[in-house]
Amino acid sequence: MKSIKDIFVIGKGPSSSHTMGPKKAATDFLKKHNEVTSFRVTLYGSLAATGKGHLTNVAIEEVLSPTAPVEFVWRAQEFLPFHPNAMKFEALDAEGNTTDCDTYYSTGGGTIVREGEETSDSEHIYPLTTMTDIMEWCNKTGRSYWEYVFEHEDKDIKDYLSNVWGNMRGAVQNGLTNEGVLPGALNLRRKAASYFVRSRGYKDNLRTQGLLFAYALAVSEENAAGGTIVTAPTCGSCGIVPAVLYQLQEEYEFSDIQIVRALATAGLVGAIVKTNASVSGAEVGCQGEVGVACAMAAAAASQLMGGSPAQIEYAAEMALEHHLGMTCDPMCGLVQIPCIERNAMAAARAIDAQIYAFYTDGKHRVSFDSVVKVMKKTGHDLPSLYKETSEGGLATL
Repeated sequence: MKSIKDIFVIGKGPSSSHTMGPKKAATDFLKKHNEVTSFRVTLYGSLAATGKGHLTNVAIEEVLSPTAPVEFVWRAQEFLPFHPNAMKFEALDAEGNTTDCDTYYSTGGGTIVREGEETSDSEHIYPLTTMTDIMEWCNKTGRSYWEYVFEHEDKDIKDYLSNVWGNMRGAVQNGLTNEGVLPGALNLRRKAASYFVRSRGYKDNLRTQGLLFAYALAVSEENAAGGTIVTAPTCGSCGIVPAVLYQLQEEYEFSDIQIVRALATAGLVGAIVKTNASVSGAEVGCQGEVGVACAMAAAAASQLMGGSPAQIEYAAEMALEHHLGMTCDPMCGLVQIPCIERNAMAAARAIDAQIYAFYTDGKHRVSFDSVVKVMKKTGHDLPSLYKETSEGGLATL
């Protein structure tokens, strides 16, 4: 299992798989082709189906066009075997002949894989790859999930997560300030600022709920506008973890180091899913994005509130279980409808999962690892039109 740094990636929205990944692939291809006449980039499957809405071509052009012109070929109905998010980069000579080419896959959360080799983003550093095994380690050693993370990550992990938290907080605060219409054909107005103001008119529980919604909307709207966010585990689900942690820190005055530890636990949950299933909406639907983010946030909240390893695992399991089968069906190929609203709903569900788990001793019938297996199979069983192609579900309205 790889570093949780692959789960928390700081960058520009609106999509980790359709914007960050292609930009990273273009950068990698350019390293050995900085003197060419032109480039041709062929986008396949989901990348072709929703790439324009996700600014895939814009992200690639930003990298390649300063060196040479870029021609795009869109093949939305053609899926390569390894992953639905595929792209082929070709270097062309003056006669238009291909001098070299590479195929890349954007597998979710900004991670890329070049055909013929494993992703170079990071090495496998965790010996245990399931929640059950890690929970057993916690029970045997008397330590918690975040301590398992700190034991196996590089020494800079605390500083890295501190930077992650700083960017998450910044996205919340920027999103609460910015107003207006989001880019794209939907003409969707930002709502975070108004939710934040309206929440002040309520008391206690309703105010807390309204603020949580506002924080999730703030980050998701920043992402939709191409602002700086942190994948958690993706751009499309980036509002859930920061909303929950921001709300809890504001309400209970948790220190930044406590938040960093909670992020470590959240990252571990995301890494387990990414290792054993997927966090790519194009591969398994929105259950792999919003569902996993909800599980990450529920685990982090449970830890902050003093949960046992079993209660933390239960909160994560419950959060993911109740997102099973969620389709990825963005309207107009934009990370706006239903994505933004889903972030707000999932943030609330994460808190609910944490509270529910706290009413128990942590014992339950279905394990988190079992739900991850079911999520993977469910995702593979979903027709492709429900997996980030904008050909089915809400995208057809």
